[in-house]
Parts: sequence; structure tokens; C-alpha cells
Amino acid sequence: MTNRRSTFDTRNWQDWRWQMQNRINDAEALHDWIEPTEDELAAIEATEDVFRWNVTPYYAALMDPHDPTCPIRRQVVPTMDELEPDLTGTKDPLEEVAHSPVKNLVHNYEDRVAFCVTAECAIYCRYCLRKRMVGDADFFLRKDEFEEAFDYLKEHDEIRDVLLTGGDPLTFNERRLEWLLGRLRAIDHVEIIRFGTRMPVKLPYRITPELCELLAAHHPIWLNTHFNHPKELTDDAAAAINRLKEAGVPVGNQTVLLRGINDDAQTMKRLCEGLVAVRARPYYLYQAQVIGGTAHMRAPIERGMAIMRALQGRTTGFAIPKYVLDTP
Repeated sequence: MTNRRSTFDTRNWQDWRWQMQNRINDAEALHDWIEPTEDELAAIEATEDVFRWNVTPYYAALMDPHDPTCPIRRQVVPTMDELEPDLTGTKDPLEEVAHSPVKNLVHNYEDRVAFCVTAECAIYCRYCLRKRMVGDADFFLRKDEFEEAFDYLKEHDEIRDVLLTGGDPLTFNERRLEWLLGRLRAIDHVEIIRFGTRMPVKLPYRITPELCELLAAHHPIWLNTHFNHPKELTDDAAAAINRLKEAGVPVGNQTVLLRGINDDAQTMKRLCEGLVAVRARPYYLYQAQVIGGTAHMRAPIERGMAIMRALQGRTTGFAIPKYVLDTP
């Protein structure tokens, strides 16, 4: 297949809004990027009402057009495995709903909250922790619901750390982000604001100089992103991380252990060393959660432990993430 990226004007290609407006979200458009298998085509139709899918042109260009086992492709293109019976899978394995005093605000730990400010993502990863909500209009917050969240934060002075997540908070434009950050900074006891975003991975052009200037104006800001495979560590991704670092934003990475994607020591070592090379700290290696429809993507814990043993003593100490299984 031809290199689709080369057919687009560079200014459009590097415009994050253009990328969002031109996401691939149907089988016909997907044919322009890969040779989809019968299984993938069937799954696109069969999962339509189960979990939304789309992919940015940038990320689609990283997919191997001929190989359905491509680690990029497997993260975002549906397969019929998602509809296989999954006896252990649940909608909300971390019981986030039960720990949400107001809509989309998860208060699991005394001094910090996860604030799911949007249900929108640039790409819908097939193993997503919040499949129950992302892409669902019911989970977008109205203005009065934002106010309820701000009121809760004001009333609970033990909260010093707010994680902005979703969905992906960096789908917000600068005007909306400035409003959100300003409201949080007006709460005296909120010391740290963190972003959980996959934009450096799936749409690095979102990390604009204007965004970095905005973040720098509201320090201390921290950011964790989510690289899963060395193939994602492109020059564009490295440039995005560099812009964040130059703006004083520490960048950490939270990888999910995924079967057939990164569940071998060699791939994980390449990923972690590549992250260190671009100044993103490998922070966590997460055991994949028992989300319904993701059994085919979950590697056994024993494999994760074997990978960690293989990394010890064979690479730089701070290139080794902490292997964790998140629990309610």
C-alpha cells in the first residue's frame, strides 16, 4: 500500500484539530490505511453498539497494513475476540462508580481524586479501563455538573492532588483548559494537578507551544502518558515530550501489559530504554484490568513477573517500572 501520510499537506497533518476531524471510524475509511481482515471487518460492525472505535490518521500511519498482529493495530482495531464470553470481565473492576460522590469524580484515596472531565478520546483503545463511559454522551459533563465537582473539591480540604483524566483531558482546547485549570488553582488546598493523557502517543501534535505555555502558567503540573510499544516512540512523540519538559512539566509513563503486544522482556526493555532516552520516566507497568471483552488482551501475572525479573540488573535502574495490579 502507498504511504498515506505522504499524500497529505504537512500543515494539515501536523494540525491536531485536523487530525481529530479526520479520524478513521468506519470500515471504508480503514481500507485506505490497512488491508483489514474478515475478522476485523466483522468486528467493526458487530461491536458498533458495544464500544466505539476510531483512530487518528497519525496513529493509523504507524499500523502495519498487511499484518493483523501489528502491535499498533491490535490496540485500536476491533476483533471478534471482544465478543467472546468473558466470565471474569466486569464493567467497573476498580469500583469507580461506587467511589464517586459526584458525577465523574472518583475519590478512592484520602488526599487525591481522579476527575474524569470528558468522555472523549482521540482514539478508543480496545482494552480501555473505562469502556463503560468513554465515547458515551451520557458521561460528558454539563456546566452544573462541573460546578458540583468544584464544590466537592472546595468542601474537602484533605484533597491536595487532582488527576485530570477521562477520556482524555487534552481533547479540550486551550480556552476550556485555561478555564478548568483556573478553577482548580482557585482552590487553595489543591497543590498538584496531574494530567492522564495519551496524546503524546496517539496525537503528539496536540502538544503545541501554546498548550505548553498554558500548562507552565499553572504549575506544579505533572503529566503521565501511556506508551505501550517501542513502535510508538516516533520522532514526533519525542518532540512532544521535549516540549513538555522544556515547559517544566515532568513526564511519566504508565504502560499496560498486553498479550501479544508487549508481554516479552525484549520488547519491554526496548520500550523502557526508549522512554528514558526521550526523558519520559517508566513509572508503572499495569497488569491489564479485567474489563469485559478484553480477555484476549490480558497476559497472565506470571508473565509480568518474569519480565520484571528479566529487567533487573540488565538495564538502568530508573528504566524499570513498578509492576502493579490496581485494586478497588
